[in-house]
Amino acid sequence: MGISIDMDYKTNMNYRKECLKKLLSILITYEDKITTALYKDFKKPEFEAVITETSYVITELKRTIQKIDNWAKPKRVFPSLLNFPSTDYILSEPYGKVLIIAPWNYPFQLVFCPLIAAVAAGNQVVIKPSELTTNTSEIINEIVLKVFDKNHVEVIQGGIEVSQQLLSKRWDYIFFTGSVAVGKIVAKAAAEFLTPVTLELGGKNPCIIDENCNIKLTAKRIVWGKFINAGQTCIAPDYLLVNSKIKARLVDALKVEIVLAYGENPEISPDYPRIVNQKNWSRIISFLEKESILLGGQTNNVDNYIAPTLLDEPELDSLVMQDEIFGPILPIISFRSETEIENIISRYEKPLSLYVFSKNKKWAEEIVKKYSFGGGCINDTVIHFSNKRLPFGGVGHSGIGSYHGKLSFDTFSHKKAIVKKGLWLDLPMRYAPYKEKIKKLKKVLDWL
Repeated sequence: MGISIDMDYKTNMNYRKECLKKLLSILITYEDKITTALYKDFKKPEFEAVITETSYVITELKRTIQKIDNWAKPKRVFPSLLNFPSTDYILSEPYGKVLIIAPWNYPFQLVFCPLIAAVAAGNQVVIKPSELTTNTSEIINEIVLKVFDKNHVEVIQGGIEVSQQLLSKRWDYIFFTGSVAVGKIVAKAAAEFLTPVTLELGGKNPCIIDENCNIKLTAKRIVWGKFINAGQTCIAPDYLLVNSKIKARLVDALKVEIVLAYGENPEISPDYPRIVNQKNWSRIISFLEKESILLGGQTNNVDNYIAPTLLDEPELDSLVMQDEIFGPILPIISFRSETEIENIISRYEKPLSLYVFSKNKKWAEEIVKKYSFGGGCINDTVIHFSNKRLPFGGVGHSGIGSYHGKLSFDTFSHKKAIVKKGLWLDLPMRYAPYKEKIKKLKKVLDWL
């Protein structure tokens, strides 16, 4: 791959900023081409492409350019009195060779957000974009070739075999976004070389709806968060847990909001994407077998269409409730007590996200505190992803590590601890011989 870690840009802040500024200029110029590529890959609407892909990346890039000097400068910390006199500080240094493996569901954003941070931190980067979104991957490669020297950032395209070849090599850091199953493969490969990793995975994200909620607004926000990108979002609500007292009213409200968003026939809506390929389409429609459908269920294999679909009370051991759905199917399960909520959520690994809707502030906050998950919202869905000041990442099987904003820069930086010791005073207590020094040492430690 021709990557060397001995190039000037490893520590040259001006070079990093020049690259990022050039990238910004190219991305602005290429925005229409990018949104067109996303539409060609799976009919992602221009609005969704802009809000979740291009503008999101451009905003992140502008902020990084603005903040990079502050993020990268040495950070002074209060020295230990045991080391008096000294100046103590933390240096942010690049890891070196970084591998970014990106998924297909947000194929532009989930390449460039980690790439921006890795470059800002001074690393050399190899990008493996998804082979399922070929049009977007080609645009990514074209942009990278225009902006970066090949020895700095390189795009390597291909399928599973290429990923396996890349993972067989030694890297200084690996950043992976994708499924839990592939995440385990990446973690195993990284462990061979003791390579640190960030794994952004997924899970079955519960959405809990209390009887004390604004039903119309709750339905609107659930429909948006679930069916954006046709449900192919790792933080989308995976299933609803609805208080049985309001279930019927919520179902009616969900039906109304789906029609308002996508019309009576979502297949002809310009705002509704498709499933990325035939394999994923077949996987998702298999979840519909033997289930009670409240709305939707229509499919078309010609362009991998699946209608926004509501399922009524699926069995907990049914196919649709076993793994992350990652598609436009929303199971609705009623509960009568908090014990039932706990019994259902505890069946699964820790999710990437959890959502709760309630006007009861105390109850909602107790739910958020009770369960372990990556991140989430009270009275909304998905939007926590948009705040660059919040860490984004999973816990347990939903991921390792987090990023966004300054945290992204920190993710791709090794924090080197430095103590610069003064020469004008040298306390003798630490040196051998130690006879009769232990009592003095204990007094000093107690005083500290």
